[in-house]
Amino acid sequence: MNKLKTLWAALVFVSAGAFAQTDKVTTAKIVEAKTYTFVARSAIPLNVQDINAVMSRMPGNIQGGAIQLNETYYEVKVTPDSVIAFLPYFGRSFTAPINQNEGGVKFTSTKFDYKGKKGKKRGWNITIQPNDTKESYRLAFDIGEGGYASLSLNSNAKQSITYQGYLKENESKK
Repeated sequence: MNKLKTLWAALVFVSAGAFAQTDKVTTAKIVEAKTYTFVARSAIPLNVQDINAVMSRMPGNIQGGAIQLNETYYEVKVTPDSVIAFLPYFGRSFTAPINQNEGGVKFTSTKFDYKGKKGKKRGWNITIQPNDTKESYRLAFDIGEGGYASLSLNSNAKQSITYQGYLKENESKK
């Protein structure tokens, strides 16, 4: 039984490490340089009860607080001169887009306020507020030293939502 517990703990430790995309040095470098991409792995809507009511009617009867996302698709790319967001949205929206392809959280901003500070214990707290988007967004990142991050997104037209994911280095253009 002891061997089984040890094997299980080793498996959990190895699989958790497989998802970390950056080490402490790389994370510090990309956060300080403001050149990173937040990759969203899951979304946690503010009003989970309403989401569960809708999801329970879908095939597979999916329920729970977190909605798993495709890691290769949803992200927020931060550079010193721009912020590009492409994220899904689950929750109440107070305004509806005319074009159905404009749903979710999609914007490119070149005029934004960026405030970052080292966390009290570890990691960083970053706040980004775009000034040139249709909706007023506020993105609050809580970044750990190992590259894991959570993003709290607030908007004037939508309920708040939180995304869990990790940071990776921006791909260089060749």
